[in-house]
This record gives sequence, structure tokens and C-alpha cells, in this order.
Amino acid sequence: QVHVVESGGGLVQAGGSLRLSCAASGRTFSRYRMGWFRQAPGKEREFVAAISFGGGNTYYADSVKGRFTISRDNDKNTMYLQMNSLKPEDTAVYFCAAGANGGPKYTSGYDYWGQGTQVTVSS
Repeated sequence: QVHVVESGGGLVQAGGSLRLSCAASGRTFSRYRMGWFRQAPGKEREFVAAISFGGGNTYYADSVKGRFTISRDNDKNTMYLQMNSLKPEDTAVYFCAAGANGGPKYTSGYDYWGQGTQVTVSS
């Protein structure tokens, strides 16, 4: 019902910033809770941040609180992840996801996933 595509990944030095974007297709973007997950080589996919239908509620992993900010623009069918004070530990493939069920911090709560965008933070 919805197709999502991430963009904005790249290489940045520790302490720098990046902004990821997630563009969604369809007419019902505002009806979905959106989230960001990341996966590093040899590790499981982990929760990063999530945002409710209208953007009123946000959730963050402890590891990114105070550094990352999630937002959405329903008029543009786009979600963003502003990443500041990046650390080498943030290096991973970042995935955009959309869901209408389950908990916001779990992969089971999302039905649609993007292809992923690589974020690499050098020390």
C-alpha cells in the first residue's frame, strides 16, 4: 500500500551531521507511523527513532537521544532524520519503515521497508 525510499547517506567525520530523507508513495502517508532502523555488519537491525501519524509523538533509542531528531512533513510525504554529533558507532545502513500496527520500537511494528542508505562516520 505504501512504498518508501531512503536517501541522504554518506561519509562524514565524527562530530559532523547528516540528514536522511524517506520519501513515501501513495495517498495515505499521514495514516502511518514511521520509523528509522539501522544495521551494521554482523549485527542485528536495531531501532533508532520513530514518529506518530501526525508527528506529535516521537521515540528514540537511548544511544541517539539528544543527537538525532526525527520529523515528518505529511504534505510532502517525507520523513527526515537529522543526525548531529555523529560517532563512529553510528556507522550502519539506515532503513526507513512504515507501519500501522505493533510497537514503534520493534521491527514487527512495521509493514513496509526501504532499501537502506549507508552512513559511514570516520574517527
